[in-house]
Amino acid sequence: MTQNPPPPSGQPWQDPQQGAQAYPQGGSPGSPAYGQPGSGPAPVQGDEKSMMILAHLSGPLAMLLSVGWVPFLGPLLIWLFYKDRSAAVRTASAGAFNFNLTMTIASVALWISVILTIGIGFLWAVPGWILIFVVQLWCHIKGALRAADGRVYDYPFQIRLLS
Repeated sequence: MTQNPPPPSGQPWQDPQQGAQAYPQGGSPGSPAYGQPGSGPAPVQGDEKSMMILAHLSGPLAMLLSVGWVPFLGPLLIWLFYKDRSAAVRTASAGAFNFNLTMTIASVALWISVILTIGIGFLWAVPGWILIFVVQLWCHIKGALRAADGRVYDYPFQIRLLS
């Protein structure tokens, strides 16, 4: 993958593959140089930031409205509507969708274990569901806080279906 050479003097540039601005060597004050570990697209502003926050918080909202069964629906809808408009929103909503889908699969697996063991599975399923809920809440809050700073959060424990 080739990249266009960055402009001098720390001005942001448009990466054609990513569709997002990044700071080149000697970039903005306080930001790592582009291409160095920890570097990446420049922070986003305005509507993009709001949609990134909504992408992270739509998972718990959809989880509450569906009694835990479709927490991936909110991030999926945001991904569908914003995938071509903003790379940052697409990445945030895809991450939230992938993470919530993974957690839903884990929750369904616990339900299957309860059914197959004729109720004995509740001994490990209930603590598992509590753990899943806490991890989801923690990750979504962390993602929303990162989005409020204009950064993209990379969720742990995700099966990457959307990107």
